Amino acid sequence: MSENFYQKNESRKANSMCCVHDEDWHDKLHDECGVFGIYITKDSSARNLESTDAAALTYYGLNALQHRGQASAGIAVYDGEQIKLKKGAGLLGDVFKRNDINDLKGFSTIGHVRYPTAGGEGAENIQPMVAQMKLGTVAVAHNGQLVNYEPLREMLEESGCTFNSSSDTEVIVKLIARSYKKGLDRALTDTIQMIKGSFALCMLTEKALVGARDPNGIRPLCLGKFENGWILSSESCAIDAVNGTFVRDIHPGEIVIINDDGVLSFEFGEKTSKRSCIFEYVYFARPDSVIDGVAVQEARLKMGETLAKENPVPADIVVGVPDSGLGAALGYSLASGVPYSNAIVKNKYIGRTFIAPTQGERENLVFLKLNAIKSDLDGKRVVVIDDSIVRGTTSRRLIQILRRAGAKEVHFRVSSPPVKFPCYFGIDTPSRAELISSCHDVEDIRKEIGADSLAFISVEGMLEALRSCSPENFGFCKGCFTGEYPMSVPCELSGKKLEE
Repeated sequence: MSENFYQKNESRKANSMCCVHDEDWHDKLHDECGVFGIYITKDSSARNLESTDAAALTYYGLNALQHRGQASAGIAVYDGEQIKLKKGAGLLGDVFKRNDINDLKGFSTIGHVRYPTAGGEGAENIQPMVAQMKLGTVAVAHNGQLVNYEPLREMLEESGCTFNSSSDTEVIVKLIARSYKKGLDRALTDTIQMIKGSFALCMLTEKALVGARDPNGIRPLCLGKFENGWILSSESCAIDAVNGTFVRDIHPGEIVIINDDGVLSFEFGEKTSKRSCIFEYVYFARPDSVIDGVAVQEARLKMGETLAKENPVPADIVVGVPDSGLGAALGYSLASGVPYSNAIVKNKYIGRTFIAPTQGERENLVFLKLNAIKSDLDGKRVVVIDDSIVRGTTSRRLIQILRRAGAKEVHFRVSSPPVKFPCYFGIDTPSRAELISSCHDVEDIRKEIGADSLAFISVEGMLEALRSCSPENFGFCKGCFTGEYPMSVPCELSGKKLEE
């Protein structure tokens, strides 16, 4: 493999971005967003029009989900009379100040943090989205991506609907609004039976907080309880952040309606096989979350152990790439007997909004974000563990950092299989031409990133590691590794992902 892959990739990114964020960000896969909701029950002392508890709790919950999306944030609140909305571009701290939270008085809320896939970064695509109708108002926050977005939008436009955004979430809002006169239960059922793809939905009406998960359970959603009411969240770590108690995961194909009577649950559509996104355990989710009965940190430890058994190498230390490679690195160390070291240091104050105005500076940002501890590495044979290789640019520069710190050998190990195919269900994957593993073998990639050896966990090994964590909850979408998806993808959508 020649430099042409990287030159072509860098040129494509340079042409598409005028103000670019850190290089490491663009060399990872990204989940679309996180959702969170609160319902304070009528018999709770916290429920009164002067209360700000619901909005404040939602802010704290979204803060725990900030890793799922940093492009925008929003909170919608029902105060007993109307649904109020505050949203904007940037991190939570950029969008919300204390006065904003104080102004969002109410007892039920939904919130959203977003990394855009469907649609774009324009203000019109920021969530939650609100629709006002004769019979009431509904706000929707969505994690996922609809594969039948375009035909549904065309159908709605032909029936007279107008759109203010390019987001597939607005299609969901319009479909609910169209059937709302039939009642909430029927509107939700009709809508969810029409949309195809991945979705974890939080919806706020004047009477209820609603959650729904797609029939395959691709995107996560869970239910929690706290002293004054109920919680919906993309991850259990956000329930912990507001001192709530995890109750259970929302089942694939389940709708829950939360109101003063409690939690009403019903299923929609036909039963399908559970196919939750395997990358939640590899990279997306926080290590302190539990998704579908599988503790994320345990899953990463098991993947690291399997990686060590499948791809051993003589070495002096094992190091993990912060943050999502640390669990697998510890597992690799435990299984191999090679000592673990925190020899890679991450500068936590250079984040996604660090602006580098020139292409040369963008290429060097990884040297600002990561550094190595020379005393731990000098003269050592090093096994470095990362969660994935997408384009390969970060891996190459990381190995340069390790060698500069004195590493005698650098053996690169990856706790997921080669990413060869794009995702259509809410992950921001590059086109197939930009995925380094889609058109180059392991030896070519090893040469290009400059490692002494390179190995990935096998698909079978990864699945076995996850099975050992929770055999009763087994079932995963692994399309980005195998090209086999839980549902068919429209030809026009796959064409867009595959194009150069």
